Amino acid sequence: MGSERPWLANYPKGIPAEIDLEKYPSIVSVLNEACRDYRANPAFANFGKVITYAEVDRLSTQFANYLLHELKLKKGDRVALMMPNVLQYPIAIFGVLRAGLTVVNTNPMYTARELKHQLVDSGASAIVVLENFAHVVADVVAETQVKQVLVTGVGDMLGFPKGALVNFVLRHVKKQVPEYDLPGAIRFGDAVAMGAKHQLPDIDIRGHDIAFLQYTGGTTGVAKGAMLTHRNLVANMQQSSVWLGSNAKPGHEVIITALPLYHIFALTANCLVFMKFGGLNHLITNPRDMKGFVAELSKIPFTAITGVNTLFNGLLNTPGFDKIDFSNMHLSLGGGMAVQRAVAERWKKVTGITLVEAYGLTETSPAACMNPMDLEDFNGAIGLPIPSTDACVKDDAGKQLPVGEVGELCIRGPQVMAGYWQRPEETAKVIDAEGWLHTGDMAKMDAGGFFYIVDRKKDMILVSGFNVYPNEVEDVIALMPGVLEVAAVGVPDDKSGEAVKVVIVRKDPALTADQVRAFCKENLTGYKQPRLVEFRTELPKSNVGKILRRELRDAPKPAA
Repeated sequence: MGSERPWLANYPKGIPAEIDLEKYPSIVSVLNEACRDYRANPAFANFGKVITYAEVDRLSTQFANYLLHELKLKKGDRVALMMPNVLQYPIAIFGVLRAGLTVVNTNPMYTARELKHQLVDSGASAIVVLENFAHVVADVVAETQVKQVLVTGVGDMLGFPKGALVNFVLRHVKKQVPEYDLPGAIRFGDAVAMGAKHQLPDIDIRGHDIAFLQYTGGTTGVAKGAMLTHRNLVANMQQSSVWLGSNAKPGHEVIITALPLYHIFALTANCLVFMKFGGLNHLITNPRDMKGFVAELSKIPFTAITGVNTLFNGLLNTPGFDKIDFSNMHLSLGGGMAVQRAVAERWKKVTGITLVEAYGLTETSPAACMNPMDLEDFNGAIGLPIPSTDACVKDDAGKQLPVGEVGELCIRGPQVMAGYWQRPEETAKVIDAEGWLHTGDMAKMDAGGFFYIVDRKKDMILVSGFNVYPNEVEDVIALMPGVLEVAAVGVPDDKSGEAVKVVIVRKDPALTADQVRAFCKENLTGYKQPRLVEFRTELPKSNVGKILRRELRDAPKPAA
């Protein structure tokens, strides 16, 4: 392969071309090692409460016992988890995995329709839900195979009196727990306690066993469950941890986990990778409360933070963020969507740390490409394929394209999913006969093996036969000081087929459409300039803060 992997020449010192895929048979073996080596170390923190690796070990084992002995679940059965970032989440994840079962991560913001689809499609036998969302489960549970609902409150693991106080405020003051009727539901804490009287049997968990059904593609029609095996995730943990390399100090890492653990990025990059380092995950339950989030950050000597562009941008625009002590931080990792140059440059100025962009998909567990950790400045690339990973750019006929040419980015490696759950025809559409996963992203590779995303295949705008990539238009407009956020989409146009439309959230209320057009005229060639400029108070976003261009495209035009 050597000659076909130009990126290896640009690998930072000490990073191997391949990882040892046989080192750990399963995620559970990595967990066992971490719980043995870092027993007294803090593992997770939330609302000021900290639990150690020893407690994660004990509580997740008890939950595994409950699932096996009390619920009588069998190897391979699915358990859905529907929570934001609270301490119960990692306990539940590791309990399900220890029991040889499969985790179905579920977005707590789902509507009843979306939840029912996911529960029926996955055939989940049980669900753990935060009480704030229990009413949605109550609406659909009778039409699913779920035989046990476990309910928990935000304060349930915070100890007395704090936990009781938090639950009281959420239920009675903020009224954030709508009434629900779930006969037979039990509290998560009671289930964990019941597991204490059982012994965990020896469960043979193999690399090909499915660890997570990670639903994706909800933005494009029906959501599909990506089957992520133990081998997929262990490979990705090893790939990511060798990439962090000497930057990470075992037993001393503190990572800010603001993206939800039900999203593949935080699940792998924060929860799993940092477990391997004996690190502490600070779980942020509601990162949308930016003021509260910044107040929390100011109290934590954190070493790392992951996020999406909108999260970093939000922090930079929150008063007090620039006063935080960043002296311990050595890693800020951006993924999930394109990191904008304007945001990356400002981040470096405020924190002193380069915002390193990585690239991945749910279907690749997620990391596929990463920039070197010793990157001096933002380079606009998604980085180099990580160890044991191949990447190439293909044309529509499936032919590999040479350096510099734009085509579809394809990925091959041990982190590529086993396929979509019970959808062989959908799997065949994305994984070709040679094992290449077709990402749907348009990209190019330079001579040094760095890859650059040009755009999503389906987001590309075609103006009079010219390809316009929304990222480029957005990057330019984001440089205007009066712009807080921007999204570019294609809209039908009689003359040119499609025209560029931009939707902007202003930072400066005096910003006008003419100023935007004049700026674009200076910075973009004619066909890339926006024909339509619209201002809004906010942009539609997914649960993790990705801007939903599709909703902007499909939105009815506001009356003139």
